[in-house]
Amino acid sequence: MTSDVDAPQALHHSLFTGLWDDAALFPPGNAPMAEAVPAHRLYRTEWFAGFVRYFLVGVAHLPELPPLADGADPLRVVLVAPGGPSTVGPAVRTILDTPGLLLAGIEVAGDGEIGKAVAVLHEHLTEPTAGYVEVRNGAGLDADLDDLAGTYGRPKFRTGGTTAHAFPNEAELAAFVHGCRLRELPFKVTAGLHNAVRHTDPTTGFEHHGYLNLMLATHHAVAGAEPNALADLLAIRDSAELTRMAHELTLPERTRLRGYLTSYGTCSVAEPLQDALTLGLLDEPPHHRD
Repeated sequence: MTSDVDAPQALHHSLFTGLWDDAALFPPGNAPMAEAVPAHRLYRTEWFAGFVRYFLVGVAHLPELPPLADGADPLRVVLVAPGGPSTVGPAVRTILDTPGLLLAGIEVAGDGEIGKAVAVLHEHLTEPTAGYVEVRNGAGLDADLDDLAGTYGRPKFRTGGTTAHAFPNEAELAAFVHGCRLRELPFKVTAGLHNAVRHTDPTTGFEHHGYLNLMLATHHAVAGAEPNALADLLAIRDSAELTRMAHELTLPERTRLRGYLTSYGTCSVAEPLQDALTLGLLDEPPHHRD
């Protein structure tokens, strides 16, 4: 971060650096490409630029991106391939052949065939930390995590969507976090984490996990907590309690938890950022305030 960030603020920033992948194109946001790309470029100029990692683009939307590429201001993109490994190769070639686009990573659906997903990451990525494979929830989870251990792929887990069944419950998310910790697998999650604290959406009735809950559950998993204890943390809806717990984390503890929770995809950077400011997890630099 910039040199005007003091030590206490740097401690806060340690939880958020590179936390949000810009998934504006994806549901429920569904931003048009012509709006999402300029918005992402604007994020990169703001005081919170360090908290926003990459621009996520799905294979289906990729043809819309090259006309907006700018060789003078390259866009670091992560290709998302929900259709599986067979769709990755042509899409990667499009990115590599377009001046102004840089391939920062690939996320591919595993669909129970982790070996094929890992092979395509190995083929197209030079950096082994840049590839993620979406794993199954439930009965297939442990097998998927076992197959990923020691490979080119890191696990990605879906934490929400546009239907109620897309949201895992606390025990299911806890099992994923605990499983990653046992295998020493850094991970990311995607969808549904619009806010810091677990809540019920008043419009849809969907049960949303909170990203602060997930951070704290990850911290406790690193410290050796069992899945039941992690599920209890994921269920907390008291923002004051969660904020207190977050403020008590030391810098080494923050660093270790973020070594596991690498990022999460969000269709709105503004929502999680505003929650962090409201809860006092972040403080906007004085010269950026109105």
